[in-house]
Amino acid sequence: MRILHPALLLSWCLLIFWLSSRPVIPTPLLFEHQDKLFHAASYAVMGWLFWRWGQAAPAWPASRTVALGLLFCSLYGASDEWHQSFVPVRDASTGDWLADTLGAVLMFAVLHWRAVAAVRARG
Repeated sequence: MRILHPALLLSWCLLIFWLSSRPVIPTPLLFEHQDKLFHAASYAVMGWLFWRWGQAAPAWPASRTVALGLLFCSLYGASDEWHQSFVPVRDASTGDWLADTLGAVLMFAVLHWRAVAAVRARG
């Protein structure tokens, strides 16, 4: 069971890497800048997976999970944008990296808020 959470996080990171390696990801255009929403959602999932891993480690307080998780997600997003600069038809985008980071920030904010509320409810 100790390996489950990091394995899920690694799998998600590999999926993002694989998708970033594709010159084109066919998606119907529903609205302008929808890719930013996809970036934010993908990194929100990454943040949730990191949170699950951190909470499964008994020595990690929630604040440590949040700090490490935000650092991890933001750096992975930056490395993913750099990786895309080598893929034909793709390019690196600061806007995409910001969307990645914002998705993780929002997820960690919600999860941390829920954790604090749960502790307060217990008394």
